[in-house]
Amino acid sequence: MTTTEPAVVTVTDDTFEQLVLRSPRPVLVEFWAPWCGPCRQLAPVLDEIAREEADRLTVAKLNTDENPATMVARNVLAAPTLQVYRDGELVKELVGARPKRRLLQELEDVLPHVVEPGRGRVAPAASLD
Repeated sequence: MTTTEPAVVTVTDDTFEQLVLRSPRPVLVEFWAPWCGPCRQLAPVLDEIAREEADRLTVAKLNTDENPATMVARNVLAAPTLQVYRDGELVKELVGARPKRRLLQELEDVLPHVVEPGRGRVAPAASLD
């Protein structure tokens, strides 16, 4: 990812299929709304995860007020809802805000592991602090 790219990708009803379902790597989508307090609390957490886990995960946000078709099609009933897609399939869903450490723990089973060059072992997730 270059420094000119935003860490978190914005998706819409028109771009959801291309950016999420056809992505070559897992995508964590936050379904959020501007009026949602827990969504605002989660925003900096997702920004950090997007930067720190960029080699394993794409983080995307979809504004449900502006993109109701995808919200309905994906059976999203609350904000924030976090859905993880891998190979076009929903593999995990979490509802509500949570601290970074807990969110990373809950995502670990759906993220690919990265092998450290020259060490032949799996690298741990980014710092949980």
